[in-house]
Amino acid sequence: MKMDPRITAYAVGELESREREIFESELSASSTLQNEVAAIALLADKLAAGPRKHERFDPEIRAWLLDRCLDKQKSRLRAKRTIVWTGLGLAASLVAYIGFDWIKPEQKPFQNIHLLPQDPISQYQAAPEVASEISSHSKVLAADSRKTTQFQARMPASRSGAELEHSAADRINRIPSSEQIMRLDPPAASPMACRSVDASDSAMRLKANSARRLAPPSQEFNNESYAPIREVEFVTARENPLSTFSIDVDTASYSNVRRFLEQEMIPPADAIRTEELINYFRYDYPQPSGENAFSVNLEMNRAPWNPEHELVRVGLKGREISAEGRGPANLVFLVDVSGSMNSPDKLPLLQRSLSALVENLSDDDRVAIVTYAGSSGLVLDSTQGKAKREILDAIANLRSGGSTNGSGGIKQAYETARQNFLKGGNNRVILCTDGDFNVGVTDQGGLQKLIETERESGVFLSVLGFGTGNLKDSTMETLANKGNGNYAYIDSISEGRKVLIEQMGSTLFTIAKDVKIQVEFNPARVACYRLIGYENRLLAKEDFNNDKIDAGEIGAGHTVTALYEIIPAGQTVQGSPSVDPLKYQQPEQKVVTASNETLTVKVRYKAPAGEKSSLIEIPLAASEIPSADKASEDFRFAAAVAAFGMKLRGSPHVGEIQWAEIQDIARGALGKDPGSYRAEFLTLIEKAKTIQKEAK
Repeated sequence: MKMDPRITAYAVGELESREREIFESELSASSTLQNEVAAIALLADKLAAGPRKHERFDPEIRAWLLDRCLDKQKSRLRAKRTIVWTGLGLAASLVAYIGFDWIKPEQKPFQNIHLLPQDPISQYQAAPEVASEISSHSKVLAADSRKTTQFQARMPASRSGAELEHSAADRINRIPSSEQIMRLDPPAASPMACRSVDASDSAMRLKANSARRLAPPSQEFNNESYAPIREVEFVTARENPLSTFSIDVDTASYSNVRRFLEQEMIPPADAIRTEELINYFRYDYPQPSGENAFSVNLEMNRAPWNPEHELVRVGLKGREISAEGRGPANLVFLVDVSGSMNSPDKLPLLQRSLSALVENLSDDDRVAIVTYAGSSGLVLDSTQGKAKREILDAIANLRSGGSTNGSGGIKQAYETARQNFLKGGNNRVILCTDGDFNVGVTDQGGLQKLIETERESGVFLSVLGFGTGNLKDSTMETLANKGNGNYAYIDSISEGRKVLIEQMGSTLFTIAKDVKIQVEFNPARVACYRLIGYENRLLAKEDFNNDKIDAGEIGAGHTVTALYEIIPAGQTVQGSPSVDPLKYQQPEQKVVTASNETLTVKVRYKAPAGEKSSLIEIPLAASEIPSADKASEDFRFAAAVAAFGMKLRGSPHVGEIQWAEIQDIARGALGKDPGSYRAEFLTLIEKAKTIQKEAK
């Protein structure tokens, strides 16, 4: 196959300006071209530099570079450069002979190079701090082969050659400059099966990992913020028979925890919201019957971390709605294009995620795009879903820069949604950001009030978080909670597809709002209990019947799971809270009604456009606790995830359970596991075990 002679001319800076512009536009869209330019540029750079004492290349890489470059010269040289490039080929042979060992890697660290996984040089991965423009002097520098190992990208086995090429192209964000290229060690291979992911996922996570490893320990993640979590303690059923909380359908904590573990770091305790870890996974609860928006499902067994305690699972399943029955969607993408979003795992990943969503919208849906940096602006007016090319072009043309006026963007996005409001449809703002607001209303309280005011219009809010280093998790969680929506953290294109395509119905189409749960415990059966997670969703018992109190939302087909750890009546309760006897009154003697029920679960919810709540009430009858292996797969898996979250955050309630025990429970409860998300969870347990072991 004849090659384009512009490759060698471009690599050595001999293209004229107009021809260079045309070539660079083609170069930015082709991983193959970028590989060829990188290889030729490396050879030319070394020939110009002349031989000097150096570190030796790995023989496989040296042979690959030489063969690749010589092939190019034989088949692609222009007639007028024949003599010059023949000499260059001879010089290349000389270079290969003496070993390519005059460049010192430590003098020019690696940055931002992504090559096709089948190439030997693909073990060098990109760092995130590279310039966004393609440079005519871009060159690939070698690293110390004695310190590197081959990176193997995980690729779906069933994908076509064209899809693989597109995936590889997506991994290349920019051609690197020679100043900031760096080597990256790949993560240790895991023995566990893992879900199929886009090839760029691994590259992107590895790039972020490299930045963390190079940063001084005192600077790692020092700008990320998380709301403090005070774990719920045991309370007595006699003194506190009611437990009330708002349901939570957020999943951001799980993918954020995954990001930390894949960077070989234990996440901050406040970043670990156990209920979000549990609810990241789908559970096989039955569809609701009758007029109810969802079903309520109860199950009880032993707590795996303390067999003397019992564990109750409360599971809700939202009614599924077919694509035809959902009605049209009025979506406004509110995109943060401030300078803080200028990173491969932020704006570029955001663009790919939103593009995937657009491809799956119906023709009757509508999309508008509002951006905000120093000021906000309407980039794309509300456009019908059938005009996909126009929408995708608007997304592709987004560029980052400037400060972050989040409040201005929020106001304009809601105004745009109201102007195109679809009665009976799904009206939603999708905020995409790292949460770093620094212009306009910037404090969390002010933003919360702004969202509470805007939600009265009937427009819901979803929040998608991106990036590392300055992630404002607490702000984004608050905005989603107060905006009648959900919050997800996108750490890869696979996660973006999971949230916006696989779970599009539950993410974008609400079937019930202000969903509250109240559990009444029978003190004749329960001595003490504690809710696992939901620390920032607790409500006063009086809030349950108050329809003015805001609570969580459930999307179409969504499952929500809550776990209670119970100390059965009759057991000695060590360390339970107590108060001194009252001086001025005697406590009332409460009479316990005889009942064979352990507890009763009550659920209140409103229709998406309703103002009056409906009530569902389900009791859990007391019965002999079956052996652990008789519990359902969903129960055992949810218990394993809860144990994982508690152990990872150092909870005193997790007891002496070991990582291997948690892994065994989860492995035995994988079930059908569509998407292999449960299998991937096993690898996270392994990572957590390894990291904690090495830290001791």
